Amino acid sequence: MPDPAARDAAEEASALSHPAVDPDSTASYGPHPDQVVDFHAPRGRHDRVPLVVVLHGGAWRATYDRRHVSPFADFLARRGFAVASVEYRRGGGLPAPRGAGPGGTGGRGAGPVAGRWPETFDDVAAALDALPALAAAHVPQADPRRTVVTGHSAGGHLALWAAARHVLPAGSPWRLPEPPELRGVVALAPIAHFARAVELDVCGGAVTQLLGGDAHAKERTAAADPALLLPTGIATTVVQGREDTVVPLPVAEAYADAAERAGELVGLTVLDDVGHFPLIDPAADACAVVAEEIAQLAW
Repeated sequence: MPDPAARDAAEEASALSHPAVDPDSTASYGPHPDQVVDFHAPRGRHDRVPLVVVLHGGAWRATYDRRHVSPFADFLARRGFAVASVEYRRGGGLPAPRGAGPGGTGGRGAGPVAGRWPETFDDVAAALDALPALAAAHVPQADPRRTVVTGHSAGGHLALWAAARHVLPAGSPWRLPEPPELRGVVALAPIAHFARAVELDVCGGAVTQLLGGDAHAKERTAAADPALLLPTGIATTVVQGREDTVVPLPVAEAYADAAERAGELVGLTVLDDVGHFPLIDPAADACAVVAEEIAQLAW
């Protein structure tokens, strides 16, 4: 059997080997430098097309920004989608450990802190609220009535969370009065079930860091954990590599189980012989599967 660490390293190297792709335009949704959205216009299309919102991963840590998923955003644009790649404020701190890529594979205490509370959530909520107007100005081909949100790893968590704002606890500043107008969510190896992710020490304690540490984790989980924000009534698909060691399959399975208990069916597409990074690697077959899952919801 292939060495898992060697396979992970090769898959990560492939995903990050593509040159960053400049967007067609960039717009701000707030005053902070990280409050921006990159827009990639659909290639070869002149009719109205679905809008795909991309939320990048990187364990909610500042070392990793939207540039590492720009080849993935360009891949989707070349498949005929209008794409909005969202930046958001992430946790700062110490430099990332050597060899820790956007999956956040450093050990506990290594690398920057994961997330900023409440800024990370403030930004995702503000970006999604601003997107219809921003997209109309920057990618007029986009049809906001056919919006699909996708995200990888920590971005997969944020994608699920963004689609669940209408079921946030009463009094939450991010709560929507009604479901967002989305065709669906395609979450890629998401950190979707906090309790299971903490048990497995996903991304070196990133979940606890995102919540502001042990002192705040319990009180904040109800407003941040997608597994507790169910059912949403929004079509949801999770795409997961069976060999993923960064955000392992049991995390996705726990989320799907929680959805079933809540009376909601979540699609779980498990790809054999696939780890964490091929899902956003345009050179990998898994990336084409992701595009097809998005298309099934968007079109």
